[in-house]
Amino acid sequence: MPSLPACIDYLLNNLTRYTGSDISILVRDALMQPVRKVISATHFKAVVLPESPDTVKWTPCSPGDPDAVEKTWSEVESDELLEPPLKLKDFLKSLESVRPTVTEADIKRHDEWTKESGTS
Repeated sequence: MPSLPACIDYLLNNLTRYTGSDISILVRDALMQPVRKVISATHFKAVVLPESPDTVKWTPCSPGDPDAVEKTWSEVESDELLEPPLKLKDFLKSLESVRPTVTEADIKRHDEWTKESGTS
C-alpha cells in the first residue's frame, strides 16, 4: 500500500476541478462505502477484538473466506457489528461516480472575465 503522503498527493492531483462542495460530497460518499459493504454482504465472519478478548463481532467478508458464515446484515445485531474501516480504495471508488461541478469551459470563462476586469 502506498504511503499516506503518496495517497494524499494522488487524491489532490485528481481533485483539481472539484469545488469545496464537490469534495464534501465525495467525502460523504466515501464514508458510505463501508456501510454499502455491510448492506450488500452475503457473508460475515466472527472477529475477536484484541482490546476485549471476550467480545466477538461480525464483519463482512468474501464468501470464499475460510471463516465465512452465510448471513445478511439484518441477521447481525447492531452491537455485534464490526464495520469495515474506511480505506483509500473507498475514496477511489467514490471518485469514479462523484464528478466535479466545474467544467473546463467554466474555468475558461472565469479566466477571460478576470483578464477583462483587470483583477487577478
